Amino acid sequence: MEMNMTGLGGFWGILLLALDIWALVSIVGSNSSTGKKVLWALLVFFLPLIGFLIWLVAGPRASK
Repeated sequence: MEMNMTGLGGFWGILLLALDIWALVSIVGSNSSTGKKVLWALLVFFLPLIGFLIWLVAGPRASK
């Protein structure tokens, strides 16, 4: 039997999609200016993995 990553690839893709949606919701709910929200959202949207990791470290968080 051949081992490949196609089965796990779908899982990681869904996980990344869920994390990106979480990041986008948090960005929209933050107190940052509209311009900053748009730039962060574009970063996460166009560079899903790298954008999420950068947002996780330095991005705006939703207000509590």
